[in-house]
Amino acid sequence: MSRTDLTALSPLLVVALAAVAVLLLISVRRNHRATATLTLAGLVLGLVSISWAATVTPHQVAPLLIADGYALFYSALVLAAAVVVCLLSFDYLEQRGEQREEFYVLLLLATLGGLVLVGASHFVTLFLGLEILSVAIYVMVAYARSSPLAAETGIKYLVLAGASSAFLVFGMALVYAQTGTLEFRPLVAQLSAIEGSGLALPGMALMLVGVGFKLAVVPFHMWTPEVYQGAPAPVTAFVATVSKGAMFALLLRFFAALGPGEARPLLVVLGLVAMASILAGNLLALLEQNIKRLLAFSSIAHLGYVLVAFLASSAFGDEAVTFYLVAYFVSTLAAFGVVTVLSDNEREAERIEDYRGLFWRRPLLATLMTGALLSLAGIPLTTGFVGKFAVVAAGVEASLWLPVSVLALGSAIGLYYYLRLVVVMLSSLDAGAATESAADSGRTPADPGQTPAWPRAARVGGGAALALGLLALLLLGLGLYPGPLMDVIESSVSPLR
Repeated sequence: MSRTDLTALSPLLVVALAAVAVLLLISVRRNHRATATLTLAGLVLGLVSISWAATVTPHQVAPLLIADGYALFYSALVLAAAVVVCLLSFDYLEQRGEQREEFYVLLLLATLGGLVLVGASHFVTLFLGLEILSVAIYVMVAYARSSPLAAETGIKYLVLAGASSAFLVFGMALVYAQTGTLEFRPLVAQLSAIEGSGLALPGMALMLVGVGFKLAVVPFHMWTPEVYQGAPAPVTAFVATVSKGAMFALLLRFFAALGPGEARPLLVVLGLVAMASILAGNLLALLEQNIKRLLAFSSIAHLGYVLVAFLASSAFGDEAVTFYLVAYFVSTLAAFGVVTVLSDNEREAERIEDYRGLFWRRPLLATLMTGALLSLAGIPLTTGFVGKFAVVAAGVEASLWLPVSVLALGSAIGLYYYLRLVVVMLSSLDAGAATESAADSGRTPADPGQTPAWPRAARVGGGAALALGLLALLLLGLGLYPGPLMDVIESSVSPLR
């Protein structure tokens, strides 16, 4: 391997070495703060190393990985999300009885899997990155062993990920049987030269089923709300962002290489999946009383929104997809960040009633949660509005009138349940609600007229405060001034086509 190859792979190598270093540190001495600090340092150094890798891009590393502007942009997005999850996890784990240090090894390995996915240019790398990501998440979602849902959640995610891998491998085998190659670019050339689809089209359809399980879009969304509910809050944030974002980045690269001609039959199917995801995700969220399940259904709808821009199959559509994913990352991490810091060692702040009157008890956290929800709803002055506007513009440019109409309808439905939570946070908590909340949580009911102790997290740790502060700035800053990010996305994504 040449020096240029090592430079191009520096973000992956740094994260891999950080995982080894954290594992060695744990074997010598258990120290939660030292382990978290070393993990954070490895992730930050991985972010810094992207600037080193940029000096040699675009560069193909063997036939397996490619380091170009697109891969580096999504690598930065994955690493930044992992940094936020690491900062949020420290205080969350500090107040729990489980062994904490191994969590950070899993976080680094899952991040490494995401980095492999966004740089994959070969089906072998695709499968390798997916398995590194999935195996680490198996354990992360079941990490809270004291939770009655931990084992069930881990098994359900294991079944979903196993089904995803099975469909992907079978699809890859059919494509290889037809084309004789597993590399993206030569595969596209082979498909263009072959008359009739043969085994390639059903093979790619099976692969799309596998990707659908990973993205949790309709009709492959079974157990997704249960996984979100049972996993620890920081892990849910990671699954909702890094896991889905890395897979979508890979899907976008593959279809950009495939071209609209060969991809047309698959795009028709994806159009139906997008509309079904938008409607089902928003409708199922309407009656939810659990915030983590509500955000799970919301994520299904948001992946449907992203697919609308994806269907445009144009350079502008690719840019809209990328910006929307950035907005989705920021908004989702902010929402789950508030859930994380309000949770304690007894249970998580996941019921909607837990947030009643939050504006009068934790005004800053309530304001951030409101900003995240308004961004997810696509309200102006937030980054979510700019992202949704770009998605709609891409759909209109490609004359995707039906998907765009469904997107508008789904957004109107989504606005109801987002604003419902905002109203709950603004409302006062009467004595009856206080007694009910205290009884359900196993605590002594509050005196009539007094605010109950839940959520009782009175202080936000320094790391979590830093993460939430940065997310708040991004929520508003990218909504008011998205130009610089748009320019970076355009220069990174446009070479795909």
